[in-house]
Amino acid sequence: MKNIDAIAAFLALGQESRLNIFRLIVQKGDIGLRPSQIVESLGIPNATLSFHLKELLRANLILVERQSRHLIYRPNAGFANSLSDFLLENCCSGKSCAVKVKKKVSL
Repeated sequence: MKNIDAIAAFLALGQESRLNIFRLIVQKGDIGLRPSQIVESLGIPNATLSFHLKELLRANLILVERQSRHLIYRPNAGFANSLSDFLLENCCSGKSCAVKVKKKVSL
């Protein structure tokens, strides 16, 4: 993944409504959601929702499919996984990142 792709994703997710939309779409996974379902769940006006969905699509975070008269939005899981891998690349210099918990000593 290129830095520019990661930056576009983070800029898109840096807005609260878009982050909420993305998280809702992720919860539905491959089932996806129609815009009317997103409006119902989050209370975002249609015109505003359209703008936010366009930004998430442009950042490659979601995918859209037309089914008859309906648009179905799904997470772009491959891109989200690549973004996570990009962030954690070379994490902890290749060593295990497990956090070691020190035993608390009571006095």
